[in-house]
Parts: sequence; C-alpha cells; structure tokens
Amino acid sequence: MARIVVDPITRIEGHLRIEAVVENGKISEAYSSGTMIRGFEKILKGRDPRDAWAFTERACGVCTTVHALASVRTVEDALKISVPKNAELIRNLMFCAQYCQDHVVHFYHLHALDWVDVVSALSADPKETSRIARSISKWPKTSPGYFSDIQQRVKTFVESGQLGIFANGYWGHSAYKLPAEINLLAVAHYLEALEWQKEIVKIHAIFGGKNPHPNYLVGGVPCSINLEEVNAINSERLNHVLKLIKDAMAFVEQVYIPDLMAIAGYYKDWAAVGGGLENYLSYGDLPTQGYNQPDSFKFPRGAILNRNLNEVHDVNGKDSEEIKEYIAHSWYKYAGGDKTGLHPWDGETEFNHTGPKPPYDFLDIDGKYSWIKTPRWRGNPMEVGPLARLLVGYASGSDEVKDVIHEAIHALQVPVTALFSTLGRTAARGLETRLVARWMKGFYDDLLANIKNGDTRTFNDERWEPDTWPKTAEGVGLTEAPRGALAHWIRIKDKVIDNYQLVVPSTWNASPKDHNGKRSAYEESLVGTPVANEDAPIEILRTVHSFDPCIACAVHLYDPDGKNIHQITVR
Repeated sequence: MARIVVDPITRIEGHLRIEAVVENGKISEAYSSGTMIRGFEKILKGRDPRDAWAFTERACGVCTTVHALASVRTVEDALKISVPKNAELIRNLMFCAQYCQDHVVHFYHLHALDWVDVVSALSADPKETSRIARSISKWPKTSPGYFSDIQQRVKTFVESGQLGIFANGYWGHSAYKLPAEINLLAVAHYLEALEWQKEIVKIHAIFGGKNPHPNYLVGGVPCSINLEEVNAINSERLNHVLKLIKDAMAFVEQVYIPDLMAIAGYYKDWAAVGGGLENYLSYGDLPTQGYNQPDSFKFPRGAILNRNLNEVHDVNGKDSEEIKEYIAHSWYKYAGGDKTGLHPWDGETEFNHTGPKPPYDFLDIDGKYSWIKTPRWRGNPMEVGPLARLLVGYASGSDEVKDVIHEAIHALQVPVTALFSTLGRTAARGLETRLVARWMKGFYDDLLANIKNGDTRTFNDERWEPDTWPKTAEGVGLTEAPRGALAHWIRIKDKVIDNYQLVVPSTWNASPKDHNGKRSAYEESLVGTPVANEDAPIEILRTVHSFDPCIACAVHLYDPDGKNIHQITVR
C-alpha cells in the first residue's frame, strides 16, 4: 500500500492537491483539497447589489461571463426585474461563445496531454499523419508539408533542451497508446487551437466591451442596437459576429470532434474507469422563452439519482431543504457546529485557521483538509458539468442531445453506459460543444430577426432605482458554467448586500467528504482507478482533468495567518 500526493495538480485553474492510497495497483481511497482560502463573500457585504456582477466575475479569469450572468440574475430575481428579448439572446450568445472557447482550450491545452505523447510525435511520418487527417475531416490544413513543419517546430523545442509549453509531461509513459502519427496530428491542432480561441471571444468584446470580464448589466445588457450607428451594435459588428460563429462551427466540427473521436478510439478501456458518483445535477440554461421558463431551456434543469435515466427530479434553488453546504472537513466554522448544513441564503463564511502550514507530508484526512465547502442536494453528493448536462438532457427527452450521444457511441461502438466514466466525461464536453456551436447560430438568427422586426431594446430600467426596492429581498441566479452548476444567492437589506453566497461547480465536484463520510465527485471517481507507476500517476490526472477543475472561484486567498493580502478601497 502506498499513499501518493500530486500537489499542485497542473493544467487547471487554481490550486488543487490530490492524495490517493494505492493498493494492488488501484486507488482505494482519495482526498481532494483546495489549498487556497475562500472569502469572496466577505468582499460583497454592504455593497450595491447592482455592482455585484463586476466583483463576482473576477472570481475567476476563465469562467468570467457566467459569474456575471449568475450575479445579475440573482439581483433581477430579488427585485423582480425582467429583461428584454434582445438582452436574453445576447446573453445566450456570450454564454455559447465562452463554452466554445473554454471547452476547446480544455481539450487541447489542459486535458489532451494526458492522452497525447508530444515527444512521440517526433517519430511520426508526416505523410501518414496527412492521410489520417484527410480520412477523418475536411479541415484544409492537412498536407504532409504542414505536418512536417509542425514536427520540426517540436523538434526545435526538444533539441534546445527547453520543451517550453510541453515541459514536465510524463512523456514515454506506458499508459500512452496513440500512434506517433495521431500524436503529431493532435500537437498540430493544439497549436492551431491557441490561435483560434482568441478569435471566438471577440463576441464578448463586441457585446460586452472586452474579454476577459465583459460588462454586464442588471436589467439587460450594456450595449445598444442601431444598425446605422458607429458606436452601437450595427450591421458591421453583427456581420462580424456571424463570421466568428461560422468559424467556430467549422473548428468544432472539423477539428475538435474528429480529434476527440480519433483519440477516444484508442482509450476505450477508460470507458470503464472513473465513473464515480451516480448522481447528476444541472441547473440548465440557454432560455428560448425567457429565464423564468426553464422548460424552454436548451440545457434542461433537473437532477438524476442512482443513474436512473427514467426519472428527472425537479430542482429549485430557493428550497431551503434542497441545497445545503457542510464544513465537517473544511477549514471553516459555523455557529451551529461542524455537522450543520446551511442553505446559501443563510450561508456563513467564517475562517477556522487550523490548516496545515508547509512543509507537511500528508493532510489530516480525519479532520479538516480543504478550503472548499461541501454542498449536497437533498443530502446527496452530486456530479456537475458537461456529463451531468447531457445526461439530464438525455433523460428529459431532448432529441438534439440524444442524437449527438447516439452518433458518438455508435461510432466508437460502446454502450450508453460508457458515458459513466472518465472517457464519457471527456466525450460529453466535446458533444455539448457541438450542440452549443449550432445553438449559437440559432440565437444569432433569432436576434437578427427580432431587430429586423423593429425591436432594438436591450435594457429594462423598471425597478432600477433603489427607492423602488423593498426593505428586504432575496434572490437566486442559476446558470451552468462550462464546468457545471453555478448559482449565486443574495439577501438585500436596506438597499445593500446583507449576504451573498456562491456555490460553484468545483465546490460540488472538488469538495471533501461530508459529515456522513460520503465522498464528492473527484474523490469518488478516483476510487478504482488503475495506477501503473506510482511515481508518475498520469491516471490521476486523466480522471481529475476530465472534470476540468477550476478552483479559484471555489476558494480565495488570505495569508497563512488569516490576514488579507491586499485590500482595494473604492471611492
């Protein structure tokens, strides 16, 4: 028996430590620890609710727009503010743009290197790589000369002794299975994706002024529509958005999906590894008839228990008995004690500064071992993310979701149950990107049609002024970040924020055990994972990366003594 530590987990956003007990070549127990201290809710107390989006959006440099979306929705819910149709469509477009960019970046730049041996690409035959590329896609960059040039670039990295962006990998590991030619194909598209991803986010700059951290607005969106006005969303800018959408659809269909399927074909054994929890949660998003009608969402809302795809449970973020956070193994304290569960409206963020100070060998897994709280849905640990969204969509009867799933499992010749795995989780992210790219074009068409019908409204100023607000109000904003279910809860009192809580995707997935000893998603998914080499546990990275960890919004930074590192005064 051996206890191994991977700290930090790299190729993620934020700080994560994984400890695992390996017995007879498999993980028998695992512990997930967020190693930065959370405290974001304290920043917001006493501020104007209409400004909350600008702070919460900066909880992360990756999931920026969805935090702003959850924030404006929670204020709109509390104050009963509706938004115009154009604003809903523009929010949907920004949502979809982030998904396309984020999922492509995750696949190529964060996760693919768990499956792709970059150094192996040096021995590839560029002509054979060209033949393979042409057999699986219509993408134009497929000539032998193109792949030969890519190979030479990688060779230059290696010969210089500095692998640059490819440094510190487990190259040559026995767990890598791809032929050298497919490794070269993946490396080429890794580099192409770096260039493409900076284009799609221009949609955020067009509608939100910038990226990252585009602007949002309670009651709508912060841009005006006038097809003839230089300083508004005009014909030229809308045409540019259309081009970016078409380019995204092409890249997803002709590069991402073919590569995903080609790589997955060599790792079908991972369709039986990393399944983890049997419960899935999705708040849903992409409204087609308004945010207050979740039945119209492209991503349905609901929960699945025990992998029963014949029943989808209703989800209500306002039910005080439905979602609660626990801290039995988290470095926080509740007034009611460690076994207390609090609904976010009543949430507390008080530090219990007993975390270990480096250097130390192992976490105190019998006590508190993470700066991430532990949320539960009706007492159940839940997996959130692309797999959860597709499963809820599948179980809810979405024909679009069913079609992409059936097409993929038919091509790979695996059963539907293969989705409950590390490979299934990775495939689900690609399949939903395919859906989102198509939906983005539909939202664009709807926006254009609405404008042509004479509707250019993007903002509703009803109840905007604090004098119109009730003395107290509560609201919740539900959405789906690329990594899963994201919600903000607000309590407003005397026109300012009295309490604000975020429960983010990695809070659900990366959290430590609860007071009953139940594991959360990362920990449960690692149990049973094979480890060929304890000194190079690439298998841990494969399963953890399949969730696309993003820890920054689950935790935040104080110094070891619990003091603020820096404070900004806004005048």
